[in-house]
Amino acid sequence: MKGGFVYIMTNKHNTTLYTGVTSNLTKRILQHKKGEYPDSFTDQFLCHKLVWFEAYSSITEAIDMEKRIKKWRRVWKEDLIRSKNPEWIDLSESWYDRRDLE
Repeated sequence: MKGGFVYIMTNKHNTTLYTGVTSNLTKRILQHKKGEYPDSFTDQFLCHKLVWFEAYSSITEAIDMEKRIKKWRRVWKEDLIRSKNPEWIDLSESWYDRRDLE
């Protein structure tokens, strides 16, 4: 069975959080950053900064965790992010060349 990832994106000022799930994290984050889906939540709220992610051995496991996180209070999500990324930096910053984002 194919693995999966749960991830959290935010906007420039860390005011909006988006939790997602995917089987291909680098491809999915690039889609968010490029705005490939202009009607999506992440594009409407400019959530293009990856601040947390976690890998799972199965996509089913990842989907279950995504559903749990989506029900959490914001403060719990913030604690989760800070536990691995206290500065809230874009974890995908070095994954792409600027040309990839055009």
